Amino acid sequence: MTSGIVTTKDGTEIFYKDWGTGQPIVFHHGWPLSGDDWDNQMLFFLAQGFRVVAHDRRGHGRSSQTASGNEMDTYAADVAAVVDHLGLTGAVHVGHSTGGGEAARYVARYGGGGRVAKAALISAVPPVMVKSDKNPGGLPIEVFDGLRAQLAANRSQFYRDLSAGPFYGFNRPGAKVMEPVIDNWWRQGMMGGALPHYECIKAFSETDFTDDLQKIEVPTLVMHGDDDQIVPYADAAPLSVKLLKNGTLKTYKGLPHGMCTTHPEIINPDLLAFIRS
Repeated sequence: MTSGIVTTKDGTEIFYKDWGTGQPIVFHHGWPLSGDDWDNQMLFFLAQGFRVVAHDRRGHGRSSQTASGNEMDTYAADVAAVVDHLGLTGAVHVGHSTGGGEAARYVARYGGGGRVAKAALISAVPPVMVKSDKNPGGLPIEVFDGLRAQLAANRSQFYRDLSAGPFYGFNRPGAKVMEPVIDNWWRQGMMGGALPHYECIKAFSETDFTDDLQKIEVPTLVMHGDDDQIVPYADAAPLSVKLLKNGTLKTYKGLPHGMCTTHPEIINPDLLAFIRS
């Protein structure tokens, strides 16, 4: 078991964790988090005999706080650098939220040559989040301008409010609020850089992944809760599955955006069954 650093072509240091042996599963985290967001899944799949890998996206966690390259093309290239460094083949790429977009772009661009066996997109941002003539069901740009404004005004308070509220559905009546989960989200967010986090909002909201999804040929599981308040279900998962050549949709009634953390007892076995199928 190890952790390490890969230095990319532009000198950015990407932190990664690499545990175990067996078929590799590569985990792509959401915004503004880090590879630590996958702790539960990493331990679960390690115990099932897999090799588990998670990296911190540039500008996030323990990776360099970059002033450039905070967009999907570079995020995907950074993943390719980690995969090549570790010599991973036949891997399953699992992406949550922003990481679902990153995983889709990586698999579409770099997944050939036996590198990728399967993919899973969980509460993921594809095909595209922002509202436009092409995407009338999307969220208005003002929503994302609001996120930027809150981040610039008081990032610490913003991250506390987001994790204590809509991210995990803790703002819903009768929700079981998990204070340590909120604390851990805030901790991960504050480890990263304000500028790359600010620029990543554009990356996750305005990037169109339509072409990426159409290029992906490996079996892909799309998992989404229908009470997702961050990436609304109707404009994401069902549209993604229609674009995939070999996609399967699994909808979770009442589950929130951060369902990997709030409901691992549901998500982990479903993911395991898909990987083993």
